[in-house]
This record gives sequence, structure tokens and C-alpha cells, in this order.
Amino acid sequence: MPVRRPASRSRRSPMTAARLVARSVGGIETIVAGEILRSGLGSVTHIGRREVRFAPPPAPADMTGLRTPDDVFVVAARIPDIGRGKDALGALRALASGPGCAAALRARAAYGGPERAHGVEVSASFTGKRNFSRYDVEDEVGAALSAALGLPYHSRRQGEPPPPGYSGWRVTLDGETAALMARIAERPLHRRAYKREGVPGTLHPPVAAAMVHLAAPTDGELVVDPFCGAGTLAAEAARPGVRVRGYDLDPRALAAARANTAGMPSVRLERADAARLPLADGSADVVLANPPWGEQVAARGRVAARPGAWWAELRRVLRGRAVVLLPDPAELRTAIGHGLVPVHLRHVSLSGIHPHIAVLGPGRPALRPRHRAGRGA
Repeated sequence: MPVRRPASRSRRSPMTAARLVARSVGGIETIVAGEILRSGLGSVTHIGRREVRFAPPPAPADMTGLRTPDDVFVVAARIPDIGRGKDALGALRALASGPGCAAALRARAAYGGPERAHGVEVSASFTGKRNFSRYDVEDEVGAALSAALGLPYHSRRQGEPPPPGYSGWRVTLDGETAALMARIAERPLHRRAYKREGVPGTLHPPVAAAMVHLAAPTDGELVVDPFCGAGTLAAEAARPGVRVRGYDLDPRALAAARANTAGMPSVRLERADAARLPLADGSADVVLANPPWGEQVAARGRVAARPGAWWAELRRVLRGRAVVLLPDPAELRTAIGHGLVPVHLRHVSLSGIHPHIAVLGPGRPALRPRHRAGRGA
């Protein structure tokens, strides 16, 4: 739920005309929009590729608790896209010339961000081929912002992180519009505070949050992650009243998961083979899974010897719904053969790869998997 704050007269002026943008992983934009609406954080005005635009409520509200966006920004200015030519870069200075940048900085605090900024840093992206680099865009806009706000500018060109307290700004050129936006939070929302440790193949937290949203666990339910890795799905599913159990064969992954879920009493982690879980038949209300498909992480144990074995085990323990990240929807043939019925399929774009999120429920198996007595939840 949004955190409401008393509105002062000084904070009302930027709020009335503020426009916000939630940046998103491609494919989960409607999930992001749904979270904004359910949380009472505004009215959605546009859903586009990798972004959701929305108008905030009249009273101040904390936007930094949103789970499915990569980040949330206040729009400072928009102008027509400058085109491909490097000689047109100077036109981007107009983005920082009006009152919108100072207003965006003031609005950040009303939406849960820092009260002050000690400097500015800029990230840029554009569609199509251009005769300039993103660093050229960043430095052009960064210099103009620095002059307009009276704050030092940190260039990302050398790959060095900005000093603490610098406000993050984003420039996008989509072929029609050039937009300048101020990040609300001090750091991108996808950088979770709990994520102290990582392992190869670790899941992007907003994608994990979207999978939890599709699974919709409720009070009293048991959520199971048979390939918990660094514990991202377990951490995103953790909440009062929901029991979360994570399993992995890799001791290093379990150590990372334990570090990342420390202080989450609803999460319990254990070393186990995903094809032989210590659970009774039909005991899992929800299964969340990002299996090792041999691209970034090699399978282990019984799954390495017989890749379809974990589908049979999933069907054995499942009584509710499963949400699985798949590299290829062709994998659903094996799932269907083991008695799992797809009810939803969503294509996502993530760091240059294009997996699918599948939601499945129990059905009648076409292949009869071996059943065995579990040891209980």
C-alpha cells in the first residue's frame, strides 16, 4: 500500500502537474500498470514499450516500494526527437532550460526520494541507429543540467560510479520524443537492498516480482522454489502469513540465498534435489521456478541425468499453480506430458534474451510419473 505523507504548501505545486514514468522489463508492462493501480499510486495514462506513464494521486505518496518496475521517474521535460545527426545534439540542452528540472527535483521528496541532491548524473538510451553515442547524449544534457541547477555533473563515460547523493537523470529518444526524467529513489528500484550476494543466472528482481504477482500467494499458503539459487524468488515471495521453502543442490547458491533472505522469518532454505523434494504429494500451493536450462547454469543431480524429471516432481507436489521461467515455449510439451496445464504465457525481453513466463495448473498426466511418499512439508 502507498505511504501517505502530510502535504505542505511547498510540495503541492510540483504535484499537481507531475507526470511519472515507470520503466519496465519488456513484456511485463501491464503487470507494472496493475501494481500501480492496485496500490492507489495513480492513474495510468499510457502503456508503451518498456514504460508505463501515470499521473500520481493529489496527496504525496511513496513510489519507492513498487516491486515490478525497474525504476520510477518524474518527467522534467519533453521535446521532439533530435534525429540521427551528431550536429543536432545541442538541441537537447532545451530539455534542461525550463523550470521542469528544478520542479522534478522538488517532487522527488514528495514521492519518497531524497530531500536534496549534491550533483547530477545522467543515463541515456535511444532507438534506431544514430551518429552519436549514449555518452554524447549524457554529457550534453548533463552539462546543461549542471548549469541550470547549479550542481556538479558526473560523467559515466569512464565507467566510474557517481559520488553519494547525486541525483539520477534519464534521457530517452524514441524516434518521436526526447524526454528528460529525474529518478525518484536514490538508486534504481531493481537494485534491491536484500540482494547482498549473487550467483550465475540469478534472476532479475522485478521479473521475480512479476512471477510472484502472477502466482498471487495468499495467507496460509506454501510457496516452493525448487531451484532457489541466490533466493530472489523466495525474497520476493516473502510476506507475513505465507510460508516459503527454497531448495538447491549448490552449497554456494544456498549460502547466497541465506545471506539474501536473512531477516525474512517466513523463508526456509534447504539443500535438496529439484527432482526429489522433501515434500508430500500435493502439498505446494504455489511453485515458483527459474530452472537451470544449461545456458548460464548447468543442471545438477537427477535433473542433469534426466531433464524432464523435475516436471514430474513439480506435478507430484503441486496442488495449486506454478509459475515457471522458460527459455523456449517448446518446453511446455514436456510439462503437458506430465499433467501440467498452461493457463497463461507471457514473452519477456531480459538482458538480450527472450524467455517466457508460463503459469500452469495441475491436470491429468499424459505420461504417468513415478510417485513416491514424501517426507512432509
